[in-house]
Amino acid sequence: ATLDRKQAIVTIGADQLREISRYCRDEEKFDMLVDLTAVDWPKREKRFDVILILYSFAKNERVRLKAHAGENEPVPSVCEIWPAANWLERECYDMFGIVFEGHPNLTRILMPDEWQGYPLRKDYDILKQDTDWVRENLGIESGQ
Repeated sequence: ATLDRKQAIVTIGADQLREISRYCRDEEKFDMLVDLTAVDWPKREKRFDVILILYSFAKNERVRLKAHAGENEPVPSVCEIWPAANWLERECYDMFGIVFEGHPNLTRILMPDEWQGYPLRKDYDILKQDTDWVRENLGIESGQ
């Protein structure tokens, strides 16, 4: 655990995410999931940081949970703990390709269903993907 600008950051294993999230909600009174996102570190063995920002109304405090996950390592869904995680986990899946195990409907939410790849990965070639998608789905050459 570390402290950054008076906000606690707790780094955990991805396999502990559901258990620690439940503890934070039930025992520590972090009753609101403010955000759930990810960061891509492509040269690191555990490529992704899955980050949850939690808020406690009772304490007026925030805590950040950071779970390291490998490229093909599923991360436990926290939808049953905080229903707000539903769309946030879908966004992480759509943009980074992170699979949230136990999610009720893990499908794309921002990109078209047939889109190839994950746009927020640092090794993603947006110009090539955009050109291919526009040609295949709109029947025109991309304006890139």
